[in-house]
Amino acid sequence: MTTAVSAEQTALVEEATKKSGLVWVDGQALWHAWVDGAMCVVGGGPVEQPLPPGLADGGRATVVVRSKDKGGRLVAWTALVALLPPSGEAWEAAVAELKGKRLNSVDAETVTERWARDCRVFRLAPEGAPVEHPGAMPDASGAAVPVATPATTRHPVPAGLPKLLARRRKA
Repeated sequence: MTTAVSAEQTALVEEATKKSGLVWVDGQALWHAWVDGAMCVVGGGPVEQPLPPGLADGGRATVVVRSKDKGGRLVAWTALVALLPPSGEAWEAAVAELKGKRLNSVDAETVTERWARDCRVFRLAPEGAPVEHPGAMPDASGAAVPVATPATTRHPVPAGLPKLLARRRKA
């Protein structure tokens, strides 16, 4: 049974993924580009990022996107994975965008030829509603529960503190 995806959820996945320079795909950090409604990644070659071992054509992957300003987990979504064949129309569009995002390429002029020869380019399209997102847990922050400990830093409020604070407000 699939759940309906709201316009807000779709926009959250797209905007968060576009703005984040780094995402986690099945637990592995990857740089990416957003192209035509999906996230594209390149890797697997000798001088490119390693790809998660389970990333395969027709498979599914979990993408976790971090907040660009705070670095914390913002949204997690399930992706349908498609391997783009080199020199196809979708491959050309993905590679054009990825090339602009590739930092410190050793061969900027011939990087697309190297990718066609040595690497794999995947298209990860969102499938269904986000797995985790703000608002999914209205009563919880998503933070882990602290480990139980006998240590404490709480002490009774000193008797003179309320008077001291009252004096500072008047002054």
